[in-house]
Amino acid sequence: MALLRLWSLQRKQRLQTSTLMNGLVDGFCSSRPISSTSGSQSALDGIKVLDLTRIVAGPFCTMVLGDLGAEIIKIEQPGTGDESRIWGPPFCEGSSMSCYFASVNRNKKSVCVDFKTSQGLDVIKDLVLQCDVLVENFVPGKLGKFGLDYDSIHSFAPHLIYCSITGFGTEGPYKQKPGYDVIASSYGGLLHITGPQDGGPCKPGVALTDIATGLYAHGAIMAALLQRNKDGKGQRIDCDLLSTQISCLINVASNYLNAGLEGGRYGTAHPSIVPYESFPTANGYLTVGAGSNQQFCSLCKVLHMEHLLQDERYSSNSARVENRCSLIEELSRTFATKTTEEWMAVLEGSPFPFGPVNTVSQVFNDAHVKEIKLVKSMTLEGGGSEVRVVGPPVRFSGSQNSVRLPPPLLGQHTRHVLKDLLDYSDDKILQLIESGVVQ
Repeated sequence: MALLRLWSLQRKQRLQTSTLMNGLVDGFCSSRPISSTSGSQSALDGIKVLDLTRIVAGPFCTMVLGDLGAEIIKIEQPGTGDESRIWGPPFCEGSSMSCYFASVNRNKKSVCVDFKTSQGLDVIKDLVLQCDVLVENFVPGKLGKFGLDYDSIHSFAPHLIYCSITGFGTEGPYKQKPGYDVIASSYGGLLHITGPQDGGPCKPGVALTDIATGLYAHGAIMAALLQRNKDGKGQRIDCDLLSTQISCLINVASNYLNAGLEGGRYGTAHPSIVPYESFPTANGYLTVGAGSNQQFCSLCKVLHMEHLLQDERYSSNSARVENRCSLIEELSRTFATKTTEEWMAVLEGSPFPFGPVNTVSQVFNDAHVKEIKLVKSMTLEGGGSEVRVVGPPVRFSGSQNSVRLPPPLLGQHTRHVLKDLLDYSDDKILQLIESGVVQ
């Protein structure tokens, strides 16, 4: 009970500055409206997130929360830290930080704590009392050995929103399996439907299942914060890679569940829309889509292939899907006669979607990408190295969604968090450092 009273007092003081959570302690029933923001404020100002994640899915989730203004306290193992720190080369120029780690860990504070020790565990529990959200991606049951599972934490911090990100969830025969993006993508069918039609399964170029899971988790946490604003209660959230991947099968899943149609590989093509794929040009590739009869008509006219409009085989989308091979063969011959740049000029102003298949260097040198200033530059701690990241893709008219802090060096914020957030004395911090509990 004393611990709960301490938590209540600490939390009441802390929440006075939280714009999202005004009135939480007094039943979460405050009638005071949330005031409009001037653009200098962030939606999650005052929200603190204890981040016990590493690799991609969890860090991506907490990075998005950090962009929205939450204070992210990233807990890392002393000496090694997040495994992705060494996933290189390449490394950020002039730094030992991997480009991989830098891509998903901005707007965070790194605190090194060995919670396998009793003192380290006390530090984590003290941080729990100060935070609104905990995100973890350990194998189910692992944190229970340290008393950091949801039930244990809920007993002394009922306000906490506890989000678990796992490979296969907390139920079922696979629950103890380690979860990685490519494995969930294999189990979940993504690799089976990705790649050339006559080739083997292919992994997407980035960890799409991890990213999608991180986004699901971020949205779930936002919903839980709103729910807590109504009833004052924390809750547990379970997100897993496999369920996420299966949910992302969308139309392919529906095709099987409702029509018994097995999914397959179509390269860049679409199983239900024709034409809708990339075509080789004289010097690269161009992607074109015609999702309606009107768009197909416009495509034929701009290509001077009006004869296709008189062919019954291509009179509707269903007919074009049925006669995919012959239509794509004709279109391919035409697209191969000009360069991608020439076709972009010819198609300019057309009512159907089209675009070049860019290399990564072409992406970041594209005039549109430069003008919207999506890439942000920051200087790492110490001022010696610059790191560039892709900033938040979402903009708000009344609040900030921004890059504020560069990816942290290992243990960069340990002293700051222990002293300023937990109010530890200098002597206590020094003792923890010398004993190896923190770094």
